Amino acid sequence: MEITINPQLRAEIPKLQFGIIQYDNITIGDSPQMLKGRLRLFQESIYFELENKNVNEYKEINEWRTIFKQLGKDPNRYRHSAEALYRRIKKQNYIETLNSGADINNFFSMQYRIPIGLYDRDCIYGPVTLRKGSANETYTGLNGRVNQLEHLLLSADDQGAFGSPFVDSTRTVVTDKTKNGLQIVYLPTDLEKDRAKQLLESLMTMFTQVNGGEATYSIINCF
Repeated sequence: MEITINPQLRAEIPKLQFGIIQYDNITIGDSPQMLKGRLRLFQESIYFELENKNVNEYKEINEWRTIFKQLGKDPNRYRHSAEALYRRIKKQNYIETLNSGADINNFFSMQYRIPIGLYDRDCIYGPVTLRKGSANETYTGLNGRVNQLEHLLLSADDQGAFGSPFVDSTRTVVTDKTKNGLQIVYLPTDLEKDRAKQLLESLMTMFTQVNGGEATYSIINCF
């Protein structure tokens, strides 16, 4: 699948870099107990860490707040998904397990404090473009609302936008019927290439250990 960055986005935020992982022949189902346990314990450890710390003090979380602001979106009204997870945990409102794909996604998003999108690749049509949202552009999100996408960073195909570090759409959600997947990892802008590769390989390895299948990854950037 071809994935490119829109020239306007390159010009506005020239330091952006993305990890792209494509999965084939995966089996999504209920998460194994090992993953459920790790997800719960990790949230509890973050909760205790946040007792004397503000969510925005984490460099990675604050960086994506800054990127939202640079694109023209109020980060206090539109919080990126990693920040939203941490704010839930700070209130001890722990996330429940969903499925073996989403749980790994959330685990790594919490571990690295960055947004990560997971999509059913068979629900994506044509090449994917990472771009900025336009006026009057909307989609129904996993938050159960129709979301205004203007000024948000988006992933879009021939049918329009389907993903964002704010919230993803229902159109490409991963379910137990998903056989081929796509992950978009919103990497920290200052993450060195070797460390970015290690992050992606670690995520890819855990995902295929749990869900089977085969995977390949790449890194694309604006510079």
